[in-house]
Amino acid sequence: MLFDGDFFQVLPLDQGLVELSFNTKRKTVNILSLAALNELAQAVDVVKERSGLSGLLISSGKSAFILGADITEFLALFQSPEAELASQLQKVHDIFNTIEDLPVPTVTAVNGDALGGGCELALTTDYRVLATNASIGLPEVNLGIIPGLGGSVRLPRLIGAENALEWMAKGKTHDANSALKVAVADAVVEPGDLHNSALDLLKRCIKGDFPYLERRKQKKGPLRLRPLEAAMAFETAKGLVFQAAGPHYPAPMALVGSLQKACFMGREEATEVEISTFIGLSKTDVCTSLIGLFLNNQMLNKIAARAAESARPINQAGVLGAGIMGGGIAYQSALKGIPVVMKDIADKSLDLGMSEAVRQLNRRLERGRLQPMEMAKIISTIKPTLTMADIAGADIVIEAVVENPKVKLAVLSDIEKAVDDDTIITSNTSTISIDSLAKALNKPERFCGMHFFNPVPVMPLVEVIRGKDTSEDTINSVVAYATRIGKSPIVVNNCPGFFVNRILFPYLMGFNLLIRDGADFRLVDKVMEQFGWPMGPAYLQDVIGIDTCYHALAVMEAGFPNRMKFADQSILDELYEAKRFGQKNGKGFYHYEPDKKGRPAKVYNEDVEPLIQSVQGESKEFDHETIIARMMAPLCLETVRCLEEGIVDSPAEADMALIMGIGFPKFRGGALRYIDSLGVDKFCQIADRFAALGELYQVTDGLRDMAKSGKTFF
Repeated sequence: MLFDGDFFQVLPLDQGLVELSFNTKRKTVNILSLAALNELAQAVDVVKERSGLSGLLISSGKSAFILGADITEFLALFQSPEAELASQLQKVHDIFNTIEDLPVPTVTAVNGDALGGGCELALTTDYRVLATNASIGLPEVNLGIIPGLGGSVRLPRLIGAENALEWMAKGKTHDANSALKVAVADAVVEPGDLHNSALDLLKRCIKGDFPYLERRKQKKGPLRLRPLEAAMAFETAKGLVFQAAGPHYPAPMALVGSLQKACFMGREEATEVEISTFIGLSKTDVCTSLIGLFLNNQMLNKIAARAAESARPINQAGVLGAGIMGGGIAYQSALKGIPVVMKDIADKSLDLGMSEAVRQLNRRLERGRLQPMEMAKIISTIKPTLTMADIAGADIVIEAVVENPKVKLAVLSDIEKAVDDDTIITSNTSTISIDSLAKALNKPERFCGMHFFNPVPVMPLVEVIRGKDTSEDTINSVVAYATRIGKSPIVVNNCPGFFVNRILFPYLMGFNLLIRDGADFRLVDKVMEQFGWPMGPAYLQDVIGIDTCYHALAVMEAGFPNRMKFADQSILDELYEAKRFGQKNGKGFYHYEPDKKGRPAKVYNEDVEPLIQSVQGESKEFDHETIIARMMAPLCLETVRCLEEGIVDSPAEADMALIMGIGFPKFRGGALRYIDSLGVDKFCQIADRFAALGELYQVTDGLRDMAKSGKTFF
């Protein structure tokens, strides 16, 4: 062995070939940490100085090639001065350039994932051989940055600007065959043949069968585009990328600009453009938020992994209550390989539940994500039944009947009589106290809430609600089951509205107060959508259902009368009494008419104005800043209260729940990250401006202490 480090090993092969293997000794995966990069420089120097060197093979000793850079270290680097960050990036470029400039042919053997920096390292070599199980890509835009280790320089010169933008601006990973189609991969082989195939390619380069120097010259030179052709290509790309990315995510547009600026430059000049663009993006709040989300998601994965270690095996599930929600849950369970019995009291409901499952499977079939035989197999694992005894063999049962305490109590009692003593029982409730529902059971320790969000196949979040008697074994098993069926579970403690709805309704209360004080609901919708929400608060309530919001708010008012009880008749009351229930009956704040695809499209109709005038008297102009402050302050303050009260365990879980559950703008990172971005002290000042509006806007003592001491949530 020529070099044996903690991360890299350099091994001599026959015929003057050398293999540089990334095989981290202390971890199960390869990550480009700062320590690993420093050692890579040493290993590359050993290769460079090797007497009689005829070719280099880069490989991985792990099941995946390289999962990317260590983002936690880079996040810390992003806080350093620009010159220092530029220096660090240039050091990595120097290492990668040394590989690219070796006087011998080079090949990378890619197994498993080669993402971000892993892909960029593979791009330094002349050729790439991918295993059939490999995936490769440059997903940096998902973190608010662009590839910073030469990816945005090498990829467009290798596969063309259009293909490179397609890969980088969307931030997706690609399988081996997709990589082969655009020439990111030069060959795709079975995993067992990868090493020998890569060596064979290397030897054929030495023999002169492949013009590796021509390939290298192409990667290091300017793009092969005429000026007019380049101008048209990049201007078209700007329109398409902005349409897809929107105004709140600057990285994709910055990527297009960077590629356009460096289009006719060689490697060194283009690298300077890449580094400059990368650094500019790294200093934005969007980058901080998106990297924060990435780290938060890793934290959730670790929590789920710990839960799985002590969870009971779930081999059979039961769903009580069919319909759209029950059918969605049954579909999700069956899709992920867990058979499910779906029980209801009426054939009509079972038909609806099965139709929902079939509809979801047909969508996957139409998109090529499922084969007909697979679909038939999945459908066969959903058993509709009218007989309670059929759920006896279930390891977990999810009650998903109508949101009525009396009905749920009766059904839960019947479930407990039908199942084994150790079967876990959960309730898919959005508002009803888990402790009150637990009274129906003789063994409340095996019971908890399992709040799915509608539509189940689309919404990633599941709130797992711990009651006062719920055992940790139950919580761990439910978390593990939710993870296994493809959801992101977050454990919260029981309170009115649990976590997500408890946070949502202060936001909607802020909207009600704005309407009372004279705001135009259409302007509020527009401003909040510009802020980043997928839909404004009026439109959101129409989609949820005015009646649903009305009944849920009653629960919140009872639980938090000082903060969430509206003193006067609100616009929500008026709409409910007028039976304007939103999309479900075609009238709410807006009217709804089918669009060309048959989906309900909102249109303004002035017939809502008399209802609005009855609660607001006269209209009033509000500036955008005031609307945002009055909407966001209650939501953020309620999130702080939940954290302080222990309803949710950590800022990371709180923010992830809001992003996955109610569509909080990702680029803002969540409510607590948003407070951090404003500055805790400044946020307190904003809330204090509206303190006269009531307790919804009252800053907690804990938050004031944070402001005084300069602390942050992250």
